[in-house]
Amino acid sequence: MSQSTQNAVNSSMDKDAEPAVPIKMRGVNVCVHYADKQALFDVNLEVPEKQVTALIGPSGCGKSTFLRTLNRMNDTIDICRVAGDITLDGQDIYDPKVDVVELRARVGMVFQKPNPFPKSIFENVAYGPRIHGIGQNKIEIEEIVVNSLQKAGLFEEVKDRLDEPGTGLSGGQQQRLCIARAIAVSPEVILMDEPCSALDPIATARVEELIDELRENYTIVIVTHSMQQAARVSQRTAFFHLGILVEEGTTDQIFTHPNDKRTMDYITGRFG
Repeated sequence: MSQSTQNAVNSSMDKDAEPAVPIKMRGVNVCVHYADKQALFDVNLEVPEKQVTALIGPSGCGKSTFLRTLNRMNDTIDICRVAGDITLDGQDIYDPKVDVVELRARVGMVFQKPNPFPKSIFENVAYGPRIHGIGQNKIEIEEIVVNSLQKAGLFEEVKDRLDEPGTGLSGGQQQRLCIARAIAVSPEVILMDEPCSALDPIATARVEELIDELRENYTIVIVTHSMQQAARVSQRTAFFHLGILVEEGTTDQIFTHPNDKRTMDYITGRFG
């Protein structure tokens, strides 16, 4: 084969190849201690941009602990100590110069149990933009609230009762309100800690659809106890066991051809 023909073949192959996905966050040798107890051991994990990364594993395996390192939520626990490197767009998020409030605006979080503020639906969503100085006037704040509720798939259901308490919504609606609240400050990453565990199957399906829509604009990391959910919503999956990241890869590979026997045993229900 001539050099020109080889070059043409290589060029064609390059076009067919999947484009490399940028890495949004990266953890290198992450260890976490709660007082004398070590909860995570040298975790190395990359979080690709605008994909859903699922963290799976049995209860107490360290997946939520790792999630909380990604926006320094562990800082709120006095006995917690984090070691290793965690970066967002290449910047060390544990650098003393990093503003933690700004970091948590960039890396938002949705918790296991819906936790709307004891305020109106409107004020639940407007609160973040106000404290972060996003939106200069009432009209801009209203636009942010409406857009956030629309992105969270909730606006049509609540548009006529924005002044009513957010706590009066159903569980699934409350969780979508919390997602709207996270979106309102224009995060780049959304962390979700078992966001459907308190919801019924219909509400769970709606939140899963929403996660699939949101990944067009946001990088998402989700902790889930449901392997079926991980298989449905994520592009990459990481399996944790006893504080160790056993393996990670594409969701399809982890669920069909895992490299480690512990992963196979977990996903086939032999333990967990």
